[in-house]
Amino acid sequence: MATQQFKAESKRLLEMMINSIYSQREVFLRELISNASDAIDKIYYKALTDESLTFNQDEYYIKVVPNKEARTLSIVDTGIGMTKEDLETNLGTIAKSGSLQFKTENEAKDGHDIIGQFGVGFYAAFMVADEVTVVSKALGSEEAYMWHSKGVDGYTITPAEKDTVGTEITLKIKENVEDDQYDEFLEEYTLKSIIKKYSDFIRYPIKMDVSGQRPKEDNEEELESYVEEQTVNSMVPIWRKNKAELTDEDYVNFYQEKHYGFDQPLKHIHISVDGTVRYQSILYIPENMPFDYYSKEYEKGLELYSNGVLIMNKCSDLLPDHFSFVKGMVDSEDLSLNISREMLQHDRQLKFIAKNISKKIKNELKSLMKNDREKYETFYKAFGRQLKYGVYSEFGANKEMLQDLIMFYSSKEKKLVSLDEYISRMPEEQKYIYYASGESIERIDKLPQTEVVSEKGYEILYFTEDIDEFAIKMLMSYKEKEFKSVSSGDLGIESEENDENVESEQEENKELFDYMKSILSDKVKDIRLSKRLKTHPVCLSTEGEVTIEMEKILSAMPDNQNVKADKVLEINRNHEVFLSLKHAFETDKEKAALYTNLLYNQALLIEGLPISDPVEFTNNMCKVMV
Repeated sequence: MATQQFKAESKRLLEMMINSIYSQREVFLRELISNASDAIDKIYYKALTDESLTFNQDEYYIKVVPNKEARTLSIVDTGIGMTKEDLETNLGTIAKSGSLQFKTENEAKDGHDIIGQFGVGFYAAFMVADEVTVVSKALGSEEAYMWHSKGVDGYTITPAEKDTVGTEITLKIKENVEDDQYDEFLEEYTLKSIIKKYSDFIRYPIKMDVSGQRPKEDNEEELESYVEEQTVNSMVPIWRKNKAELTDEDYVNFYQEKHYGFDQPLKHIHISVDGTVRYQSILYIPENMPFDYYSKEYEKGLELYSNGVLIMNKCSDLLPDHFSFVKGMVDSEDLSLNISREMLQHDRQLKFIAKNISKKIKNELKSLMKNDREKYETFYKAFGRQLKYGVYSEFGANKEMLQDLIMFYSSKEKKLVSLDEYISRMPEEQKYIYYASGESIERIDKLPQTEVVSEKGYEILYFTEDIDEFAIKMLMSYKEKEFKSVSSGDLGIESEENDENVESEQEENKELFDYMKSILSDKVKDIRLSKRLKTHPVCLSTEGEVTIEMEKILSAMPDNQNVKADKVLEINRNHEVFLSLKHAFETDKEKAALYTNLLYNQALLIEGLPISDPVEFTNNMCKVMV
């Protein structure tokens, strides 16, 4: 029979389809198996309305048969088969989908969902094959036909012999070339791996003749080789099972089988939605942070399936960055896939699923915080920083979502507390949520700036991570209570009498402070008597949005723009040091300058800031000692 030309667009379309649409050659097997599954589904659909047909699922299967000697790979199914006209229409026309047409015609019927949509998946076979032969016998037909093609040159359709209903597709695998090894698609191990990766949850058995070794019956010390037919796919995915039938162990086993992590998941979330957009999902909150979590190599995302067929290993659009630690999968039949079924069209279905998943994750984390605090704190120690980044990033767009999940160490509780827990304990007269920043809990405990807040009996949150203050600046307030650093200018807790005394003494010592400012130059914005110090002689406070801790963090960044906090040197008017300072100013200006520099450097050391001239500082210390 003469070779017929493809009726579709052009040879260029087929060349582009073979060489450009798919990013991985191995997906050809996924496409052919999906088509085979559709062919079996079509018999199921027909059986719903044709009383002469019975559908016993156990009788239907797909078989993958490699033949190294002949360099062929066959995919055999027991599906509905194709007539000569079907072969002409579906395989003779590129991008003509028989499955899509069948699905459209049978939308009102209950039953399985057809996977195929575009009609191009079959041609992926030409990525690995020089020739493709299809022998098919349609349900209810006595005749079989063979479709054969070597690619862009066209195809032939001729009568053939086939005893059973169904289709057998045989690929003549290409010879190896320098950069491409096609032999792998004849290897048993490779084929099994591809099937497990993409088609593990196809609802029908995918069979292969699998070789192995076992002890001989008459001599167990000797091994014999054998070949037996095995089902290599799981068929029923865990996410389609009834939750009541599953145990925690089942979810843990799935987590480990899918290699989501080397740890044990702290929490699993099983979602099944049957609404406008139907989808099923299993999500996991890991116990430990992946070693590459904060590196460029880490990829966020969930496995994405369409009707049990893997479409994407990492669909990043399903997870916001602040929940990038979540592992798991989503399966939906309502997603709009692009022509290669490897990528998604960005549409409302995807956004709807992503939004729902995000809400579910938040609710589960809140539940974990409330009902299993120990587990939540384990999670938070691993991923709390990421939640804080989420509050800060995108100009605070996600702060409402995340503010109930973040925690900080408490000066009163001596453990991590949530913002809600802090608020619930606040005395009625307390105006602000107070916090102190430092490199560690131990360092913050010793900060002079905390004295007046602690003496008042107010709780202080300790910020020990570089992101903490940036996140809180973006949050601004929680339940109408503003955040206030213990180092800020106005703490909102000073007594009127104390304020008046301090202001009065400030004015009395104006000449001393002006002299000190002339010594320190632009190192400080102001020098004043402190309303917060109780036992310490000196400390630094700040004015404006940039705090001392923020200055340290920004200074350590590669693109350091020399951002500085507006520092105020505060002196304790009740400390003996202040009396010595005043006496020196009145009697020995040189000594007053010496004391000024020492006090400033002392304040820098308390804050963990570097001293500009350590040699000068040690020399000044020696001068005081002699």
